[in-house]
Amino acid sequence: MLIEGVFAAITTPFYPDERIYFRKLEANLARYSRSLLAGMVVLGSTGEAVTLNDEETRDVLKVAAEATAPQKVLIAGIGQESVKSTIERADLAAQYKYDAVLVRTPTYYLSNMSVQAISGFYRSVADRSPLPVLLYNMPRCVPYDIPIEMIAELAQHPNIIGIKDSSGSLDRIQQTVAATKDTPRRTVTVTPIFEAVTARMLQPASREAESSTFVSAEGLAGGSAIATAPPQPAIKTRSREVGFQVLSGSGAIILDAMQAGASGVILGFAAPAPQACQEVYLAWKDHDLELAAEKQQRIAEASQKVAGKYGVPGVKHACEFNGYYGGYPRLPLLPLNAEQKADVEALLADIRN
Repeated sequence: MLIEGVFAAITTPFYPDERIYFRKLEANLARYSRSLLAGMVVLGSTGEAVTLNDEETRDVLKVAAEATAPQKVLIAGIGQESVKSTIERADLAAQYKYDAVLVRTPTYYLSNMSVQAISGFYRSVADRSPLPVLLYNMPRCVPYDIPIEMIAELAQHPNIIGIKDSSGSLDRIQQTVAATKDTPRRTVTVTPIFEAVTARMLQPASREAESSTFVSAEGLAGGSAIATAPPQPAIKTRSREVGFQVLSGSGAIILDAMQAGASGVILGFAAPAPQACQEVYLAWKDHDLELAAEKQQRIAEASQKVAGKYGVPGVKHACEFNGYYGGYPRLPLLPLNAEQKADVEALLADIRN
């Protein structure tokens, strides 16, 4: 699977009483689907995945998949503290036609999480996952930095296709790219313009087609009108060779990460500001480094404060300020106070969508 470009790590909307607000989740994803984002991550750290129970997780994955345009790559956050539970969620993501899964490191029993235990966890998940696996290094939330040597070894696994590194360290990005540059190349299916082809794109009929009232000429002539779906045009595809894909989780170093060899970024800050993040990537892709640096500088402080300093509550308020539904985080996370809200709004004054 090609994982390239800018991905938004989306939020999970809640009612004030903490029930999941599915209509707002659908509305947010419909808007992201109209953007230039490469795709979205559902139930990552920004999605407060650790606060959802099993039934809520299933429902969010299902609704998100149904609400997202088939051209967008969908990645499901599925990391749990056991291999068994993680595989169960991988199976669920596959059922709803997600394209890949993002797996955080289990650390509740941190003192027992030896190199062999962590490596064994990822290998066992990758062996049994029906979807390609992305490793997830998130030392700010998970007290563990996946060693570069382990990443290089795991990159040899045929079902481990990349890593999201949210350490914020450009050195780690560079070291990871260098350590995995000789991993076996994979043949992936892409569009004629070398963009990702998703599982949902390849389905024989879309939800819209299933509910269509299209009536054939033969049906009209025969006097019995039967609603049938219009024929779906075949998707033209081609092949592309890709190696191990390294993605940064820091909005402050998009340009530097791409220059260092990253294939893309997965950002909580892209939830409230997808266009601003995308502009950095597009300028870099057009080889306009001066413009890319200007666009990067524009969002650097806002990204560091909104997503880094204020975390999920900051991202949710930023979403609200920029026209998406944000709402409150789920307890024990607390919403921003008035002073913090004003700070976020000032940071986003020139970053509107």
